[in-house]
Amino acid sequence: MNILGISCFYHDSAACLVQNDKIVAAAQEERFTRKKHDQEFPENAVKFCLNYANLTVKDLDYVAFYDKPFLKFERILETYLTYAPRGFRSYLIAVPLWLRRKLWIPDLIQNELGYKGKLIYPEHHESHAASAFFPSPFQEAAFITMDGVGEWTTTSYGIGKDNNVLIQAELQFPHSLGLLYSAFTYYTGFKVNSGEYKVMGLAPYGEPKYVQTILDNLIDIKEDGSFKLNMAYFNYCAGLTMTNGRFDKLFDGPPRKPESKLTQREMDLARSIQVVTEEVMLKTARHVHKETGQKYLCLAGGVALNCVGNGRILREVPFEDIWIQPAAGDAGGALGAALLAYYQYLGNERTVTGKEDLQQGSYLGPEFSDSEIQKILDEHKAVYTQMDYDDIPEKVSELIADQKVVGWFQGRMEFGPRALGSRSIIGDARSAKMQEVMNLKIKFRESFRPFAPSILAERVSTHFEIDRESPYMLLVAPVKEDKRKPVTNEEKQLFGTDKLKFVRSDIPAVTHVDYSARIQTVNKKTNPLYYEMISAVEAKTGCPVIINTSFNVRGEPIVCTPMDAYKCFMRTNMDFLIMGKFLLDKELQPEFHDEVDWQEEFELD
Repeated sequence: MNILGISCFYHDSAACLVQNDKIVAAAQEERFTRKKHDQEFPENAVKFCLNYANLTVKDLDYVAFYDKPFLKFERILETYLTYAPRGFRSYLIAVPLWLRRKLWIPDLIQNELGYKGKLIYPEHHESHAASAFFPSPFQEAAFITMDGVGEWTTTSYGIGKDNNVLIQAELQFPHSLGLLYSAFTYYTGFKVNSGEYKVMGLAPYGEPKYVQTILDNLIDIKEDGSFKLNMAYFNYCAGLTMTNGRFDKLFDGPPRKPESKLTQREMDLARSIQVVTEEVMLKTARHVHKETGQKYLCLAGGVALNCVGNGRILREVPFEDIWIQPAAGDAGGALGAALLAYYQYLGNERTVTGKEDLQQGSYLGPEFSDSEIQKILDEHKAVYTQMDYDDIPEKVSELIADQKVVGWFQGRMEFGPRALGSRSIIGDARSAKMQEVMNLKIKFRESFRPFAPSILAERVSTHFEIDRESPYMLLVAPVKEDKRKPVTNEEKQLFGTDKLKFVRSDIPAVTHVDYSARIQTVNKKTNPLYYEMISAVEAKTGCPVIINTSFNVRGEPIVCTPMDAYKCFMRTNMDFLIMGKFLLDKELQPEFHDEVDWQEEFELD
């Protein structure tokens, strides 16, 4: 049974192939087109999925599309009619595009793929729920889905059991936690549907001084986690912006201009909306635990990428365990739609172990042979050393201990927004300067942005206040007290990004200013080479933790191919690249002629 799942036309288009109960391949379209958050029909991602399994379109039994386009269009039309005559400019942009293309998914799939078989359309939040529950290790669990908006739904919860997910309650547009967070993303000068994680990273630099203002004016939160937004302050229903003049007045000024200097106001706004978001997440999770009586919880939807909130749910709500879909946003909708078709629509049996999930570490994308890698390197006259795979962990551990920044390109590309040790840039977590070096000289991004640690799974509790694995970098936990450095009175007085100026722990490069870290635990079974390399680092330095950030520069998707990786390596100040069994030293490479001056392009204040 071959089922293709597709998501597109909002952001993060993707395709997924499910064969019987196995997730065979999945990838976002952006990785192939090199357009970040590409929303177009995932032609290249579909092609990859089929090629990986040696299939053609004729071999497909079903295609599942992740939402119901006509329901979504109904919501758009009703919203414009409700707010008319306001929003006419936005109407003229959105509606013709729907009428020309987005409504006609069957025709589009037939024209793009030549597929003439059965099409299935779950609702958007059904797809999220399926992506949360079906790959999880639980035979039965509660689920919560939270995002911007699907057709009408913005939040839902219910129970997944065996081969079925059932939504029991939902909140509807325009009342949306995801859109509230996106409004603050816009207002603080970041890009909506892209910069929300920057707001989360900025929050610890600020103070929660606007929390009461938000609660008094923007959102009414009930004890069960349900809420209503005061739409007088928002513009997203009918306008081309997220917020309006009333919002500006409430927070003492217009939105920050993108790329302009960050001020304490933006930091305080970020902290305040993060506090409010966590309150809604916690109240919702407590209500769902009470109403469902379930031991376990599964999460999906864009809000489930808020790993700070996820960490608090794990610590503060009495579920025994939680599982979060690594591709929690719309990309994961393609996976959810395909699994829902196989299990719920077709009625196939689902059995899990209760221990291991079915996501396979989320290593579901393309991989490249050594001969393919070598061909690219030779075409560019790259200078490299060819290594045995057994020698790679020791050599790379030496480079990391020597404070070198290394591009790591191995195996299958990750599905979802996080690099998990296949398309990663890695470095020494013990270095006090590595965060600034990697942000400004490698990633060309804002200096406040934190980096995540990769740690051997069995060592996670030695460094962090967490008692279980976090394989998908979707849980934040505090650094343990005995790994922290004492703080002086002078350091306690620092505000904003000045907090970066002191060393906070034994692993300062991955310790955020509030002593937290977004953890990835590394398991020998799912990524043996990465595991062995970190083990070699521990043997050499005594520290089982390294920096892991995504292999890309700001504004660009994570690298997919050897060519992508080589370009990124040559465009940045990375010291070494290990790609397959080939090790490249930047100092030995021939001059690289590029169409873009990346350091000038991404020069930051």
